[in-house]
Amino acid sequence: MPRTEELYARYVVPLSRRGLTIVRGKGCCAWDEHDKRYLDLGGGVAVNSLGHAHPAITETLARQSATLIHSCNLYYNPWQGELARRLVELTGAGKVFFCNSGAEANEGLIKLARKFGHETGRYEIIATTNSFHGRTMATLSATGQEKIQHGFEPLVPGFVHVPYNDLAAVEAAITPKTAAILVEGIQGEGGVYVATPEYLLGLRKLADAKKLLLLMDGVQCGFFRTGRWQSYQRILENTPGGESFRPDAIAMAKSLGAGFPIGAVWIREPYQDVFTPGSHGTTYGGSPLACSVALTVLDVVEREKLADNIRTRGDQLVAGLNKLVGKGAITAVRGYGGLVGFELEKEEPGPAVARLTEAGLILIPAANKTVRVLAPFNVTSAEIAEALAIIEKTL
Repeated sequence: MPRTEELYARYVVPLSRRGLTIVRGKGCCAWDEHDKRYLDLGGGVAVNSLGHAHPAITETLARQSATLIHSCNLYYNPWQGELARRLVELTGAGKVFFCNSGAEANEGLIKLARKFGHETGRYEIIATTNSFHGRTMATLSATGQEKIQHGFEPLVPGFVHVPYNDLAAVEAAITPKTAAILVEGIQGEGGVYVATPEYLLGLRKLADAKKLLLLMDGVQCGFFRTGRWQSYQRILENTPGGESFRPDAIAMAKSLGAGFPIGAVWIREPYQDVFTPGSHGTTYGGSPLACSVALTVLDVVEREKLADNIRTRGDQLVAGLNKLVGKGAITAVRGYGGLVGFELEKEEPGPAVARLTEAGLILIPAANKTVRVLAPFNVTSAEIAEALAIIEKTL
């Protein structure tokens, strides 16, 4: 039988660099085909919120697949209704649309803005430079990175990009065509840059004053990854007015399914019925199997108090990384909980991540010379200490 690398070279479209072949995983650890152990704090790019092979996920997959996998959205299914209820209770009054990925969830935000503004001739969305919203034609057009857009021009019209954390730039970009503002609470792919409390509160006030939708991409930074349900809650802690802050819609995915593909869009009142029957849809979204897995993930996070755990472990990681600033390759540390980035002084993140992988630690590169640590929510203190030791020795 040919080696996996040979099969990829011959049959798989070469869209990314690959450094090793993972064949199994357990918890925060993974093993390659030579049975070498790796501490996996890349989390499948912020997806594996419960690590690898969590027994509750395994049990749910077996049980639900033997009951009902797919029924299509022409009919009700009780698992989708229950998951929608749970998400609304966590977020606020509104309704949920289910899909299969983060890109699809962000497409949902874009279509919501277009539908919302259609009757008044508004369709433009103000997004930010350095952002990342997906790789479909609409979401890469919303993304504020030329390297993501290169080769796919002409882009989908209707997107204006302004600097992140610059409220005045957003206000200056508003025109009679503007329908919405789209922003990440933390720019993950862009280098783990965190929105300021003043920026988020200012965006809410500005959107209200101009009758615009405020849309948040929580695909990477949401679902308890920062130690709170959504990143804006962690950012706005101890900020007057922060607890009452709500965007008008939120895109979710990644950690929501702990490895099983699922995406969702929460839409708050009074915009929850902007989409009408036939105006949007999906074949696989909100399937019994996907929703059962997401419900199990919610149960495990709540039962094992994993939001508190990833918050504490993130604080441990940030404190440990800050001790390395100025002593070697690391110049800055940003982020919260299970979304932490450290910036390198000279080199791009790819080579550094390759050396860390060779040393037994899987992390994820980002833009602007940043390496991301995207730990599962059940990571232990000992595993964070192990990661810090590898980083210090390697970099």
